[in-house]
Amino acid sequence: MYTFLVNLSILDIASTSCTLPKLLSILSTKQDTISFAGCITQLYFFLSLSCAEAILLSIMAYDRYVAICNPLRYVIIMNLRYCVCLSIIAWIVAFLDLSGHAVLISRLKFCASRIIDHFFCDLVPVLKMSCSDTYSVELLTYIEGAILGMATFFFTLGSYAFIISTILKIKSLQGQGKAFSTCSGHLICVTVFYSTLLGSYMRPRSYYLPKHDKFFALLYIVLVPMLNPVIYSLKNEEVKKVLKSLQDGLKGHTREM
Repeated sequence: MYTFLVNLSILDIASTSCTLPKLLSILSTKQDTISFAGCITQLYFFLSLSCAEAILLSIMAYDRYVAICNPLRYVIIMNLRYCVCLSIIAWIVAFLDLSGHAVLISRLKFCASRIIDHFFCDLVPVLKMSCSDTYSVELLTYIEGAILGMATFFFTLGSYAFIISTILKIKSLQGQGKAFSTCSGHLICVTVFYSTLLGSYMRPRSYYLPKHDKFFALLYIVLVPMLNPVIYSLKNEEVKKVLKSLQDGLKGHTREM
């Protein structure tokens, strides 16, 4: 599980690093410009990292499934080598999968407008600027969204269906609570991730409004990376012990003063 948490932390840092520094630069210098190559690069990395996070969360759901539904074989099945291989696959698939978008978008003509009605180069605002036919890009987006996006979503959903079924078979309430606590942190992260992602992209094009897009994008870029470490830190017993010792130390220091 820690192997996947390391990768999740790297993804959160990378996703915010490809969007927020440019936004902060625009706010501080008032120079709201970006090169064409920079825009395509930002778009590619943002989409690839989002895709990698969806795959990684589905892998983590499988990890929780094995831990709860097959606990005696967990160490054998989810060994370090297997976890590292799954993590590498998530990164490779995501970055290869979105390379087609970057190539197709880079070939479009942008003569209609040069103003991006967004605070970073997102897919829909960039396509709205183009005066070329964007059918191929949109078709590729729908196909990949249906194959990869829905596959990871339903794989996660299926894993939790088996997890909940197994938890309900546990007779004692204490056992049910202990089993549920092992996956509650991941379940919260999945809920926040997919709710913001669905709000951003899974809407009819006629309902895309710039204000709504910016709101959901800001939630996705800031809220998800900020909540993930907090959720998993509060669920970690070692972190709780450290926080408790720090609290006790501060109380003792206050009494001495």
